Parts: sequence; C-alpha cells; structure tokens
Amino acid sequence: MPFSPPKEEIKAIIESLLFISEKPISIKMFATLLNITEEEIEKIIDELINDYQKRNSGILIVKFDDSYQMLTNPIYADWIKLFKNLNFNNKLSEQALETLAIIAYKQPITKAEVDSIRGVNSEYAIRTLLEKKLIKVVGKKEVPGRPFLYGTTKEFLKVFGITSLKELPNLNEFKINAA
Repeated sequence: MPFSPPKEEIKAIIESLLFISEKPISIKMFATLLNITEEEIEKIIDELINDYQKRNSGILIVKFDDSYQMLTNPIYADWIKLFKNLNFNNKLSEQALETLAIIAYKQPITKAEVDSIRGVNSEYAIRTLLEKKLIKVVGKKEVPGRPFLYGTTKEFLKVFGITSLKELPNLNEFKINAA
C-alpha cells in the first residue's frame, strides 16, 4: 500500500502542489499520489476554494473538467500587468529588446537574418530571450544548414499585455529620427 500522509497535512500538501504546478492537476493524480479517494480530494479542494473566496484572495483555485489549477485573481490583473512590465523592463538589455522586436515583427526568422538586420551577432540576445521564454524555435528553414526559425511565445503576449500579434503597433506608425 502506498504511503498516505497524515490527514491534517493533506490540505496543505494539495495547496502546495497546486501552487507549484504550471498545469492543472487531475483529481485522479491527487488521489493516486495521496492515496485517498477522489471524493475526499474534491471535498478538500472545495474547502480550499472557499478559504480563498472568503478572504478575497489574490489567488483562486479553478476547476477545469476533472482537474484543478491555482491562478491569480483576475480582479487584480491590472496590478499584475504593471508589476510584470516593470519587472520585465529591468531584466532585458537594449540588445535583447531590439532582437525581440525584430523577431516579433519578422517572424519566423533565423538568427542570421536577425544578425543581418541588427548588423551584429545576436547569439547572446537570442539565448536570453529563449531562457525567458519570450521566443521559441518554431521550425527550421528549408535552406542548406537548416537553421532554426524563431518566433514569439504566449509568454511574450502576456508580458506585453496583448492577446495577439495583430495588436502590435504598425511599423509605419514609428518615425525614425535621423540625425
């Protein structure tokens, strides 16, 4: 028989697992992991949901079919966007932002094409953007060497507070000031 945690800890364990998980966790997964019935899991999660609702928490537990996920409360979305934008701006260099803009507007695009537009090697900037999950490899170009093609991610959309690339400003709206 698998290990079963003490009853008084199960609620905290479920809460911890929901907190660290990037994806919804199924009731079946909780039941298997904690060695208790699915009905008990649902009862405990319902208690957690009520706890968060009672105190108007910044965090909610949401049910998706037979799974649950912890999410931020949408009533605080403006504050979250503000924080993420402030936090984001402090973490990317000018070179990384320039590279990100090129990828956003020209995607899918290879590193060599980005380098050609920027006039410098973009390897470090691309690596940084990949690590921050703002861009991803979206394929390989059908040319000799088959270089990676890069495009933006859903995280990019979230960071910039947009739902689609169509919401990016039109390039014609930018005026370039030549000295």
